[in-house]
Amino acid sequence: MNRKKWLLKTMSYILVAALASAATLFAWVARQGRDKLTELQRVIDHYFVGEADMEKAQDAAASALVYALGDQWSYYIPASEMSAHQEFKDNSGVAIGVNIAVREDKTGIDILGVSMGGAAEAAGILPGDILIKVDGKSIAGMDLDQVTDLVRGEEGTELTTTVLRNGEEKSFTLKRQKITVAAGKMIAEDIGLIRINNFNTDCAKETLVAIEQMQKQGAKKLIFDVRNNPGGYVAEMIDVLDCLLPEGVLFRQEDYLGNESEEKSDESCLKMPMAVLVNGDSYSAAEFFAAALREYDWATVFGEKTSGKGYYQLTIALSDGSAVNLSCGKYFTPKGVNLTEAGGLTPDQTVTVDEKTARKIAVNGVLPQNDPQIQAAVAQLQGKQTQK
Repeated sequence: MNRKKWLLKTMSYILVAALASAATLFAWVARQGRDKLTELQRVIDHYFVGEADMEKAQDAAASALVYALGDQWSYYIPASEMSAHQEFKDNSGVAIGVNIAVREDKTGIDILGVSMGGAAEAAGILPGDILIKVDGKSIAGMDLDQVTDLVRGEEGTELTTTVLRNGEEKSFTLKRQKITVAAGKMIAEDIGLIRINNFNTDCAKETLVAIEQMQKQGAKKLIFDVRNNPGGYVAEMIDVLDCLLPEGVLFRQEDYLGNESEEKSDESCLKMPMAVLVNGDSYSAAEFFAAALREYDWATVFGEKTSGKGYYQLTIALSDGSAVNLSCGKYFTPKGVNLTEAGGLTPDQTVTVDEKTARKIAVNGVLPQNDPQIQAAVAQLQGKQTQK
């Protein structure tokens, strides 16, 4: 082989090897750059001169990634918050049933509202009372966390609270109890009010108990209050609707693969005039609960237009103990209406309240007789016959 041929052959080998090496390098770079977050972490690890809390940074990045989907209902849950998230879904927290805020002068704690069915209501504590002692210990100067620590305890245990009411000290003994999901009270001669706080665990059981209690106390008409209700499990909502509504479709849904399904009620139902209260903070199951009752002409809806949450989410666990709550399908009313596309549920009778009153309603700080939305429903029901 002459020198020229040898040189050409050698150069071709070198070129092939170079191209192969370049292809390998390109593939490696592509692989490394495929996960931008991993690549960025590698850069930070190599160049950053400060102390990097990578767990905090990864949580922030994961949260931003889900947020960037543009879906207001999807969100990331750090591992550190999963226990509290599950406690909320399970309705397993223990409380005394008050909404509170520190007074400006820190002489005590303002009781903004008292939850229906809670220990505080049962004991006789009222919105507007000022909490000044827990088990005889002054809480002057304490912040909310310190007061909460004093109030916390095992379910079934007792504590004594001292409040100021119109300048007079009053003491009440309360029993700590599991968070109340649904509870009822008579608000007129034959009208029972049932407040449903959410549709998470035990909602159906507690709601059906409340309905039975109201009937035993003489209720021939019912008002369901799902204002400020964030929704919850569809199964809980369906169990309540199945008790209330006659035979037919209760609810429809479509998953991320396009599979459609529907839930139906049997012929057993509750024949009683009803009303439902909603507002802009009624979400998902709360909205579809009201919509189903209205579409069956079983209840009149009062209040303000709802949020319009027509997607459902699945909580998907990640390997490090965190999770993502991701929109995975659509919900529809019995007649096939998606409330996201409809922009929410518009009440049959719109009853607006000012911001101050709305805030008080949100913390159970308005008594039924002073609540314009409840009173509008009462007025309408009082003109109705007791049988449909």
